[in-house]
Amino acid sequence: MTTAQRADIENAIRGIKDPYLNADLLSTNAVKDIEIEGSKVSLKIVLGYPAAGIAGGLKQLLAIAVEDCEGVEQSDIDITWNIAAQQAHDNLPAIKEVKNIIAVASGKGGVGKSTCAVNLALALAKEGAKVGVLDADIYGPSQGMMLGVPDGTRPDVKDGQFFIPLEAHGIQVMSMAFLTTDKTPMVWRGPMVSGALQQLLTQSLWQDLDYLVVDMPPGTGDIQLTLAQKVPVTGAVIVTTPQDIALLDGKRGIEMFRKVGIPVVGVIENMSTHICSQCGHQEPLFGEGGGERIATEYATDLLGQLPLHQTIREQTDAGNPTVVAEPDSEVGLIYRDIARKVGVNLHKKAQSQEGVVPQIIVKAD
Repeated sequence: MTTAQRADIENAIRGIKDPYLNADLLSTNAVKDIEIEGSKVSLKIVLGYPAAGIAGGLKQLLAIAVEDCEGVEQSDIDITWNIAAQQAHDNLPAIKEVKNIIAVASGKGGVGKSTCAVNLALALAKEGAKVGVLDADIYGPSQGMMLGVPDGTRPDVKDGQFFIPLEAHGIQVMSMAFLTTDKTPMVWRGPMVSGALQQLLTQSLWQDLDYLVVDMPPGTGDIQLTLAQKVPVTGAVIVTTPQDIALLDGKRGIEMFRKVGIPVVGVIENMSTHICSQCGHQEPLFGEGGGERIATEYATDLLGQLPLHQTIREQTDAGNPTVVAEPDSEVGLIYRDIARKVGVNLHKKAQSQEGVVPQIIVKAD
């Protein structure tokens, strides 16, 4: 019986690329261990971003490549991922039990920012990350409704000062809506809003989060700038539509984050095309190519393009967002792809940093 050779195994692995890093698994340092016992080869692969949606496919490709090597009759391939905790801009102190904070923002209202934020959070969780959502839209909190949290639900309080976030669809969530009612609008000035958000963020007992998705208030005024300066954000996602006026405001959003040193990890183009619920005809009501143009202009990524479809609105209104309601639908899969791209871009940022704190390995099923 011929014994498998390590050089042959490594050459086989070099033929398999990480689809999001566009490089082979050896050059990305994803291969952590190769064990050869006679005709059996065991591989330990550790990716730098949550990747449950592609782990099975990668495993099959690796198995085929490795078992095609001379002397290999059996392979055992373990694929996991590390989600690194990162230093925020301006060396702001990290939030306890939160590795990374992702701000989801828009230059104006009405572009579907909150819908994108909740589906991004759920998609990251589907990919194998531990995720929370902070509804920072103090004036118009909507995450509770979108996640199906019953009206009147209140968070438990620990030691008279700490909120315990609620759980919905497998993610943790905290919102000003849980502390008020729909009949008590927040008629507050900017400093009061900023203070309330910081209290929600720092006085909530988040539990071991890889990502905290912050649904930012729309716009680029004093409130948004103050929040961006004081919240230890590791990366921002900009939501826009192809419409020219929305793109103009989206650019302002990118400039705002640039001013405070927060990297923009990508742009989501929402409402790219309208899909008729009767015949399925698609039409670009708000124009075409806007998200790609703004991403190119600011040297960031176009994370994905999402359609304007009636079911998306119906599902979020019913507290059952698309990623949960129809995880294998076209829209659900687009959000999963966006989630992986966000994870990859933050992973790249982590690779460029020194002194990254210890990381937790999450194993794929």
